[in-house]
Amino acid sequence: MKGLTINEIEVGQSASYTKTITEADVILFAGITGDNNPAHMNEVYAKETMFKGRIVHGMLSAGLISTVLGMYLPGPGSIYAKQDIKFLAPVRFNDTITATCTVKEKITERNRVIMDCKVTNQDGADVIVGEAVLVVGK
Repeated sequence: MKGLTINEIEVGQSASYTKTITEADVILFAGITGDNNPAHMNEVYAKETMFKGRIVHGMLSAGLISTVLGMYLPGPGSIYAKQDIKFLAPVRFNDTITATCTVKEKITERNRVIMDCKVTNQDGADVIVGEAVLVVGK
C-alpha cells in the first residue's frame, strides 16, 4: 500500500470516509483511551447534561479525519505534523458521519500539504471543522 507523492497531489483534491458510530465503538474507544467520561458512558448522567443523552467522544469522531489522511489522501506513508479542530455539534450514537479532507495548499519544497478537514453527520450538518498539515510520504 502506497500513498501519493507530493508531485501526485493537486490543490482541490479531496477524499472522504464514512462510518456509523455504534455503542461498541464508543466502549472500545473508552477502553483504549481510558476516557470513561459519563457524558459518553452513563445514560442516566448524560440525560441531565446540555446534550440530554450520551454523546460520542469528540476525538473518536475526529479520528475519522486521520483515516482519510492516512489511508486515502495523501495516504499511507504520510505523517501528521499538525491538526487544528473545532467541535461544532455533538455526534450521537448511531450517527453516520463523514470525514472529508481537501488539499488547500501544497508546499512542494518542504514535502508538505495543508488540508481543510470537515466531519458532517447524516443530515449534512458540520460537526467538526479544521485544518491539518502533513508530511507527504515518499
